[in-house]
Amino acid sequence: MKRSVSIFLIVLVIIAIDQISKFLIIQYVSPFESIRVLPFFHIVHVQNAGAAFGSFRGLGSSFFIVISVAAILFVLYLLTKKAYNQFGLSLVLGGAVGNLIDRVLYGKVVDFLDFFAGSFHWPAFNVADSSLTVGITVILLSALLKK
Repeated sequence: MKRSVSIFLIVLVIIAIDQISKFLIIQYVSPFESIRVLPFFHIVHVQNAGAAFGSFRGLGSSFFIVISVAAILFVLYLLTKKAYNQFGLSLVLGGAVGNLIDRVLYGKVVDFLDFFAGSFHWPAFNVADSSLTVGITVILLSALLKK
């Protein structure tokens, strides 16, 4: 019981932080505006109609909604089976739901974190993307360390 409450809270916190941050970006940062925070980090407002790094844009929002729902159901299945690292799966679930909400509401995902070195810019991303990346990393590292 405690484990499922912890998982639920992690997912809820990620979704809340993700959606609040995206709401603030939509309200206060114009599309393609860039606000310097640090010499290597800007806040931007980019709407990503594709998958990771804007790839596969042409497939349309409905395609990504279906893929997101399927991924969420698969992660929920893994959580019920207590497969893999539960914390990592919680992070993945929170990130997947956060981005799914954007796709349903806007047809796109709102990205706003822009890190760069010189003229090299990492593609803009958001809290949900970060949660997905950290969650997958945790799952992979825990699986590797078990062996």
